Parts: sequence; C-alpha cells; structure tokens
Amino acid sequence: MTYVEGFLTPVPTANKEAYRRHAQSAVEMLKGVGATRFVEAWGDDVPDGKLNDLKQSVNLKPDETLLFSWLEYPDRATRDAAGEKMMNDPAATQMMQDCPFDATRMIYAGFEKIVEAGTGATAPGYVDGYVLPVPTAKKEAYRELAARMATSFQDHGALRVVEAWGDDVTNGKVTDYNRATHKQDDESVVYAWIEWPDKAARDAAWAAIMADETLHEHEPPFDGKRMMWGGFVPILDTAQD
Repeated sequence: MTYVEGFLTPVPTANKEAYRRHAQSAVEMLKGVGATRFVEAWGDDVPDGKLNDLKQSVNLKPDETLLFSWLEYPDRATRDAAGEKMMNDPAATQMMQDCPFDATRMIYAGFEKIVEAGTGATAPGYVDGYVLPVPTAKKEAYRELAARMATSFQDHGALRVVEAWGDDVTNGKVTDYNRATHKQDDESVVYAWIEWPDKAARDAAWAAIMADETLHEHEPPFDGKRMMWGGFVPILDTAQD
C-alpha cells in the first residue's frame, strides 16, 4: 500500500529560491531510494487558528513561510529502507547540514494512505493541506467520510485527494504532529491534501461545498476545533518530470 512521509517546514521567506534549489538537489537521491513522488508546496493562505494551526505547529516566525511537503513510496518497507540508506549516506548528511532553514522545527512522520481519489498524473497549481487528530476507534468512520468528501471535491474540480493515517508518528524534541494537534492517547493523526488546477478553482469549489447543506448533515467523527489547514503553491513536483 502506498506510503506517505509528510513534512511541515518553516523556511525564511527570503530563502525561497535557495530552498527550492536545495529540494531540487535531493530529487535524484530520493528517486534512487524508491520515492515515487516528491512535492514541495509554499504557504500562500495559511490562517490562524483558535486552538492551534499549521503555523504554530512549527513555531513559525514572522519572517518565515510554512512549507507543506510530502514523499510517496510504494510501501512502508521501501520508505524505511530509504531512510536507512540516507542516514548512512554522507551526501545526504551534508545536504541536511547545509539546509537553508531551521531543521530542528521541521516536522515529519509516516502515514498509510487510506483514501485516494484521482491519479495524480496532472501536476496541481494549488494544494490544500490539512492535519488533524481522529479517535483511533473511529478510523473506519473517518475513512468513509473522507471517501465521500473526496468524491465531492472531485465533482467540484479537484485533481486528486489523498487521506493518510498516522502510522509512524513519533515525538520530537522541539515540535511534532502529536503536540501540534493536541493529540490524546486514544487518537491518531491524519495527514491529507487536495490537489487543484489552480487557486481560483479551489476557492470556487470551497464556496460551493460550504453552501451544500447535504454535506454537513452528520457530525464529523473528530474534533474539528483541532483541525489545521492551509493553501499552498507547489514549487517543486516530480509529477512534472
């Protein structure tokens, strides 16, 4: 089953091009260890939340921008082997030491894909990314809801929708997905995204979806107050290669 490694990264806004070059330099290495897709998306519409939000998750500073990024692998075994190879690769180690951002505040974890609608064959012009805690016992109820919503997103122009369930989400020294979502012991973290042709299509779709009362008839199986989301512009996507 396709496996996702999801990242949230704070990057100095002035370092945008340096970051893009840094990410581009890693593409061949990541392909060489089995990654099938690599996307880096630059924060564009990342709102403040009342309890938490994506910016707080990485302790974002005023002169920084949030990146929502992911790697896709054929399965967890490939992802784990890739991590092991890169940990023992001097070039990969040097690349992390030379990164144009504060890596101590970068969040990453492994997620198992539970919903996918769309092929991903067309590179998006805009991405909605969201992270949320879901009661572990309600995994199937969440998957069913996510699948229904994915159909609605596609009906309104989405190119692809992916929902991935936390599988390897560890605690970090400075920040992590668990504390960012205020995750409780009986909950799991979901990392998900929607790929759109462009921002205009995304904005029109959300306006229509929010106005459709039939999509809001049932109470969601999670605490929506702790859901974090934002809009992002891809600056690197190997689907374009």
